[in-house]
Amino acid sequence: MKTSAIIRTVLLLSVLLFPMSCAGDDILFFDEELINENNTNPQPHTQTTTTETPSETSSETTTQIDETIPQIEVSGEDDEDNVANTTFAKTITISFSGASASVDGDADGFATVSGAHVTINNTGKENIIYKLSGSTTDGSFKLYSSKKQAILLSGVSITNPSGAAINNQSGKRTFVMVEGSNTLADGSSAAYSTTDDEDMKAVFFSEGQLVFSGSGSLTVTANNKQGKSGIVSDDYVRFMASPSVKVTSGSSAGHGIRGKDYVRISDGELTVSTSAAMKKGIGSDDYVFVEGGTTNINVSGGVAYDNDDAEYKGTAGIKADNYFGMTGGSVTIKNTGNGGKGISAGSYDFDSENHSLSNSFISGGTLKITTTGSESNDVSSKGIKIGYKEKSGNKYICAGSLIILGGNITVSTSKAEGIEAKGNMTFNGGETYVTSTGDDAINCQGEMTVNNGYIYAYSSQNDAMDSNGNMKFNGGYVFAVTSRGAPEVALDANSEGGYKIYINSGATLVAYGGLENGYSASQTVYSMSCTAGGWNALHDGNSYIAAFKAPSGASTVAVSAPSLKSAYKGSSISGETLCNGIWAISGISGGSTSSLGTYSGGGMGGGFPGGGPGRPW
Repeated sequence: MKTSAIIRTVLLLSVLLFPMSCAGDDILFFDEELINENNTNPQPHTQTTTTETPSETSSETTTQIDETIPQIEVSGEDDEDNVANTTFAKTITISFSGASASVDGDADGFATVSGAHVTINNTGKENIIYKLSGSTTDGSFKLYSSKKQAILLSGVSITNPSGAAINNQSGKRTFVMVEGSNTLADGSSAAYSTTDDEDMKAVFFSEGQLVFSGSGSLTVTANNKQGKSGIVSDDYVRFMASPSVKVTSGSSAGHGIRGKDYVRISDGELTVSTSAAMKKGIGSDDYVFVEGGTTNINVSGGVAYDNDDAEYKGTAGIKADNYFGMTGGSVTIKNTGNGGKGISAGSYDFDSENHSLSNSFISGGTLKITTTGSESNDVSSKGIKIGYKEKSGNKYICAGSLIILGGNITVSTSKAEGIEAKGNMTFNGGETYVTSTGDDAINCQGEMTVNNGYIYAYSSQNDAMDSNGNMKFNGGYVFAVTSRGAPEVALDANSEGGYKIYINSGATLVAYGGLENGYSASQTVYSMSCTAGGWNALHDGNSYIAAFKAPSGASTVAVSAPSLKSAYKGSSISGETLCNGIWAISGISGGSTSSLGTYSGGGMGGGFPGGGPGRPW
């Protein structure tokens, strides 16, 4: 059974922990399950309240947010993508040597050879391994088959000046076993000409699933000027244990890696570089899911006009039309292109066609994103962008929510928002560290809720954390910093639209740059003097609650914490630090007493001298 089908039938894990709401000026949020299947466009939410009358305490707010996350089958010994679970009848060996190629083990005569271009037409009923070795600068391997197969790359180097080095026209699962050092490339003048309505979209193209495994290395280079990519499957692409795969796509070529149904990274070492405008490092028409391995993506292309969609588009390290999910592994993305994004997930087109848009989520692993590009042709850069905002009459339809349950997330943007969700944003755990020197650090169109986890949000040009709906702090540890000064604040919840900040019992909150007026607090908010560039501690009278490292230039912050009785500045930390050295909850000692005064609102000191640094050290 294909995993794309499994995803739509497996159980969904509900994590509805707290009541929340979605709201915003001139914004309509919709429940995709209520959409009429005969209607091709998303419809506004019609049953659950989409706006709410602000109440004095958050306990009076009853609207609920959908925090359901997609569940993907965990890899196991019986995984159909595990090559060990498939029996192969025989091996056919293809050896490339310059301008020629030889075939061994083909008793049925499936192979046709023309120079170093080899075509296999498996009309039999057996699963076959095709072992490729040798080297050619003018060759290719093409495969037709109605059965599952394995392509064993065993020290092979194939360059096809005209198109794909490997062209798999089989719609069945294809295992790609990598041993030794292997290279695949096209030519700069490759025309990618096809016949009989066949597709040939990449240097390594497959109609069926591609599942990579093995202990060797594979380098794929797209040199063409036809917008063709490095690796593409018109089904899905999955990386298993544990090859090293490097994909480079040139300035006139296409994407790095693309799986139409999805891309799943379970293991291995993956390096992707793209430099063409509009192109993505890793992309899918549905979802991208990371559960292991080490992935590095570099993108440098800018914005260009897409004639098919009649709009300007930018690049992304990872682009998923439905959702992005991460439970483990390591992903590092750098995008230097104008209009470029680190991760972009959740599109209007997917939603309108499928009447569903899943929540993006991060529950484990390490994610690091850096973007340095500016907005171009109304295409903005973002560190992480989830969802869409589409105009409908005189209002906007927004959808696409982000749930952070765990993991270690670091986002740095120089000219854009760090993390943005067009729907709601919920923090249930993890460590999230976001800095922006161009816009908000963290922003959502709907409601922002912090239930648990560690957060540091810094902006030098706008709000640190900004929500168009209510902003609720129910737990966790949050340090929000803006050095911009009025009218920007550290925490902004769109009071102009009738929404507010709720600071509920159990939350530990520190803000430099102030809280928006009209906030509601069930625990006291104090003004605290602090040591700039050093550790400052909060105490409940019996033990330390937590310690935070203040930015250089900060002298006074707003603080609120459960049972907060006293505070200290100039403290020492001997235990583990969290959120890139911003928070500590153990090993806290010393310091001089800091007075806790009444917080009366305002910016708590305004901007840092000279604009201030993006990091507190």
